Amino acid sequence: MTFKRSPNWKKPAFKKKNTQKPRPAPKDRKVLIFNKPFDVLSQFTDDQHRQTLADFISVKDVYAAGRLDRDSEGLLILTNDGVLQARLTQPESKSPKTYWVQVEGAPTEEDLEKLRQGVELKDGMTLPAKVEVIDTPDLWERTPPVRFRAAIPTTWIALTIIEGRNRQVRRMTAHIGFPTLRLIRYSMGDWTIQDVPHGEWKEVSL
Repeated sequence: MTFKRSPNWKKPAFKKKNTQKPRPAPKDRKVLIFNKPFDVLSQFTDDQHRQTLADFISVKDVYAAGRLDRDSEGLLILTNDGVLQARLTQPESKSPKTYWVQVEGAPTEEDLEKLRQGVELKDGMTLPAKVEVIDTPDLWERTPPVRFRAAIPTTWIALTIIEGRNRQVRRMTAHIGFPTLRLIRYSMGDWTIQDVPHGEWKEVSL
C-alpha cells in the first residue's frame, strides 16, 4: 500500500535548541581583568597539576573570553556574560587585541609591512595588522627568563589584530623571519593591563 502526501503538506520545522545561557542582569554581571603570568593555563582545572586560573582567582562562574597560551603573558578578561565573551573573541566584532612582542632580530619597515598587508599561514591569510617598533616596555621579570643569543639583537613591537587563531602572533612573526621570544597581551577592546600588577586581577564595569 502506498500513501500520497497532500499537495498542501509541508515538512515540519524544527527549532534549534538554544544552548546559550541567558545574559546576566547588569547588577549580576562580572568582568575581571587578570594579568596572567607565564606558564599559567587559561582555565580553572587541569588534570596534570599545572598552574591554572584557580591558583589566582577565587571568583565563581566566570570564564575566560578567549585564550592566552600557557607561554604567553598579560591581559585575560574573565566574565559570566556570554554576549560579552562573543563580542571580544569573534572576528566579526572587530574587537582589537594589542600584543607587546619581543622578537629575535631587528625587523625593518619592509618586514613589518608584510604583517600590515596580511601573511599566508597554513590556515589561510591573516587580516591586515597594525604593527610598529616600540621602546622596551617596563615589565616584570619573567620566570624563567627568556633565553637570548648573545650575537643576535632583539626588538619589541606592538602588534594589533582582530583575529584570534591558535598561536597566531607567534606564527606571524616567525613567517617574516623573526621568532617571538616573549609575548604579552597588553589590551583587548578598551581594557588594558596598565594598572593591574603581574599575577593579580581587578573587577571592572562596562
